[in-house]
Amino acid sequence: MKNIAIICSGGDVSGMNPALKHFVEYALEKNLHPYFVYNGYEGLIDNAIKQVSYSDVAGIITRGGTIIGSARSKRFMQKEYRRIAKNNLDSLGIHMLIVLGGDGSFKGLDIFYKEHGVKFCGIPSTIDNDIYGTDYCLGVDTALNIIKTSIDAIRDTASSFKRAFVIETMGRDCGYLALVSHLTSGSELCLIPELACDLVKYEEKFKIQMKNGRNYFIAIVSEGIEKSAQDIADWFEEKVGIESRVSVLGHIQRGGNPTIYDRLMAYKFITHAINALLNSTNKSIVCYDTNGFSLKSIDTVVNKQKELDTNLLKFLH
Repeated sequence: MKNIAIICSGGDVSGMNPALKHFVEYALEKNLHPYFVYNGYEGLIDNAIKQVSYSDVAGIITRGGTIIGSARSKRFMQKEYRRIAKNNLDSLGIHMLIVLGGDGSFKGLDIFYKEHGVKFCGIPSTIDNDIYGTDYCLGVDTALNIIKTSIDAIRDTASSFKRAFVIETMGRDCGYLALVSHLTSGSELCLIPELACDLVKYEEKFKIQMKNGRNYFIAIVSEGIEKSAQDIADWFEEKVGIESRVSVLGHIQRGGNPTIYDRLMAYKFITHAINALLNSTNKSIVCYDTNGFSLKSIDTVVNKQKELDTNLLKFLH
């Protein structure tokens, strides 16, 4: 029997635990010995690696985050520590690795393969949904549902107090979460890094709406825009003429009970990843788009920038 390990790297997402559960079950079905690497690439260096079985994943499918921990490892950026990580894998006879992570995690994995030849398959796992080559990353649906619930709750108090609320979402330099949340929540304003922040065209429009009876606003802004959420709130008060508040959703977006869709996608991502490794695919990322699942070269994925769907962007105009 061959040995295979899985690791969570970078920011945690809801969907990782369902992925870990299916990893163990499917690996055993394929006559593989499954191993967990705890605490991201730090665990590879510290030899925090354990062989696991069904009892280790019982009941975890409903939990957000990851039971094996995650980390952003500065040590793994250094060649000597990557050598230690390789020696730890060799000592356990592990020659296949699955990584749940984002762009930074994949870049580290690419270097690790080029230096030491450890076969790997990456599964895009970031709520930012900013990985090139895939339309969907694990954890995005749960994050969107957390945001939806938050916006709906904030709308209640916005309408009660006749205020403008500026709600900041995560996403780094990608406005996907803010854009989709805007389109599906009925908010009045959406600002994302991909488009210039032009508030002038909204000022007169919003004033006319207030004269015609509108008494509250919901604005959704991505954390990567040039202006801060507080700047937008100040604009509402100074230019539009309505009392305003800021609500930064923060890390609440990364947690929570995984949705049905994320559980199902975790199942499919893991199945494709293990199958790829068993079919002698040495270095690839499992991607998903309108054509279904596919394997793409890590060089393609990490060296290009993801762009938002132009059809979605058209709805902002």
